[in-house]
Amino acid sequence: MAELVKSFRHAMRAAGFAGCMLFSASTAAQALPDPTRPPDALNPAQAGGAPAATAGPVLQSVLIAHGRKAAIISGKEVPLNGKFGNARVISITETEVVLREGRKVRKLKLFPAFEMQKAAPRRAQENE
Repeated sequence: MAELVKSFRHAMRAAGFAGCMLFSASTAAQALPDPTRPPDALNPAQAGGAPAATAGPVLQSVLIAHGRKAAIISGKEVPLNGKFGNARVISITETEVVLREGRKVRKLKLFPAFEMQKAAPRRAQENE
């Protein structure tokens, strides 16, 4: 009988230890943020701001390489001077695309919540 009680206590300790390990592993995994996730500031809906507008075309990416310029607009790759719907892409920069439809001109920004600013010029170091 004593062996049975001792065996039962040992099994309960092992089960308790395993439960603690599973609980601590799950809480530790929840505490770590995804390092590849973009900052919340890039997604106004998650940052507590207004939800992003979904009406109209959305600039998702800009491709500039070896004299070739293209933009991903609402999931479609459109080259410079190419057409997106009834509009023509007339300009592509690192952060925006300009569409022209007749006389109407529309700018699509890659990061609409941010304004690009030029960096202040670097001061010459005194010890140079």
